[in-house]
Amino acid sequence: MLKAGMKAPDFSLPDANGTMHTLSEYAGKKVILYFYPRDNTPGCTKQACGFSELYPQFVEKGAVVLGVSKDSVASHKRFEEKYGLGFTLLSDPELAAIRAYDVWQEKKNYGKVSMGVVRTTYLIDEEGMIAKVFEKVKAAENPAQMLAELS
Repeated sequence: MLKAGMKAPDFSLPDANGTMHTLSEYAGKKVILYFYPRDNTPGCTKQACGFSELYPQFVEKGAVVLGVSKDSVASHKRFEEKYGLGFTLLSDPELAAIRAYDVWQEKKNYGKVSMGVVRTTYLIDEEGMIAKVFEKVKAAENPAQMLAELS
């Protein structure tokens, strides 16, 4: 399990346009790295729209927001366009970053056990160190919670 004070694992993942992003390219900025289960589901949509709505305030505080799921680049593109999202979504179908950040876990849904992405948000500092870890976050509240963490 990753904890505050540890070096955040670097990654190389494509955005909705296929452009590759690495964590190291954001050195010098705070990074809100959030992992979510799926595009276009009620909770994930609330979380993404919340981050998008508050994104100018994150930028003012010198932070960038990156959302990661195992959905495809094409799915992210549709999701971004449908809701006019103003920040970057990254596609991780191979689960490289999802596993590196330890968010691929056993989940129970209506008594059925399966593996999936557990909604988790990391606050990474300007030096690439994990400042805080937020596990099992509430989708609708997470964007405002993370903005408050930057104050």
